[in-house]
Amino acid sequence: MSKSLKGILPYLIVLAIICIVKFFVVTPVRVTGDSMLPTLENKDIMILDRMHYRFSSIERFDIVVIHHHDTNIIKRVIALPGETIKYIDQVLYINGEKVDEPFLHEKTLNFDVEGAIPDNCYYVLGDNRVNSKDSRVLGCISKKDILGKTSFTIFPFSKWGNKK
Repeated sequence: MSKSLKGILPYLIVLAIICIVKFFVVTPVRVTGDSMLPTLENKDIMILDRMHYRFSSIERFDIVVIHHHDTNIIKRVIALPGETIKYIDQVLYINGEKVDEPFLHEKTLNFDVEGAIPDNCYYVLGDNRVNSKDSRVLGCISKKDILGKTSFTIFPFSKWGNKK
């Protein structure tokens, strides 16, 4: 091995490790738009955990990054496969039972999804319900389109930490 190759080999290894981590484990994502207000704001930067759902299941109220039509969007999981969902007078009903939402969100207009959420699909909403393009418009989101979970804000520094 040449002397110059030996000199740059450690840098190439570090670069390869960084690329693997960024593309397959964790990567920064930027919030675009106001659909997740007040939880997340436009231009917040969060960490996307691409590995989380390899070891655990998607849960109600997880904040997820979804790949949709060549862009990534951030929404909150509201209903899981096999569940029925409806909103009546600001109350969430899953399978006919009232479910409390432990986070702040904007007013949700009444709606009722016909039938159960299909297998391997999820119903997602933005927290800013009056200004969110979500499952009410897009329909149920396939599990294959969910890139991973995000809950940790890294910028701005004043918001550093976990979001629920």
